[in-house]
Amino acid sequence: QVQLVESGGGLVQAGGSLRLSCTPSGRTSSVFFTMGWFRQAPGTEREFVASLTWGGGRTNYADSVKGRFTISRGNSKNTMNLQMNSLTHEDTAVYNCAGTRSAYAGIGTGEYEYWGQGTQVAVSS
Repeated sequence: QVQLVESGGGLVQAGGSLRLSCTPSGRTSSVFFTMGWFRQAPGTEREFVASLTWGGGRTNYADSVKGRFTISRGNSKNTMNLQMNSLTHEDTAVYNCAGTRSAYAGIGTGEYEYWGQGTQVAVSS
């Protein structure tokens, strides 16, 4: 069952920008206290990108995206955006949003209970 829905993926040239969005699906009304973004390139394991805690307003970023990506709350409850700037070919991956009712979630995949289906981001050289 899809718990979250991502949108905004696509193909861009290196140096370009994309904005991803994540919203709850129609089958869940869960409140998420921590939400995050993960990505997975072909032949690799899923890796942490960024996270946001609602209560504390804390953000966390992988070293590879610091200074280029920004995670933020959307206009609607439990929505989340990921602004990606200065994209490189190494950012090419399927991006998944995730959520948990825990306010203490970190960077581990197993710390998030709800996941979206994913949206493809492709960056050409």
